[in-house]
Amino acid sequence: MAKQIIWSIGAKEEKKQILKYWLNRNKSTDYPKKLNILLKLAVSSLAEISMPRKKTDYGNAYVKIVKDYLILFEEDDTTIYILSIWDTRQDPSKLRIKLEQK
Repeated sequence: MAKQIIWSIGAKEEKKQILKYWLNRNKSTDYPKKLNILLKLAVSSLAEISMPRKKTDYGNAYVKIVKDYLILFEEDDTTIYILSIWDTRQDPSKLRIKLEQK
């Protein structure tokens, strides 16, 4: 049985900002739509497939790589909690600070 997926408010906002950035940059909805589909498929695969997870150095957080983005999440027996979506082209020290705050 698939796990339930719960997005944090911050992760929802980050995803929205990423898609908005690409919409404004490219003046087209093509890439934001494709990226949104990729992110949805990646999150769905976390819920459906029980595969080894890449653990982070911060608490119980795991990471899923999708193109230039990291999907940071925690999970228990029935639920996957999406904590953040991080653009890997940003300063990595910002991610460390963000994870330490969670």
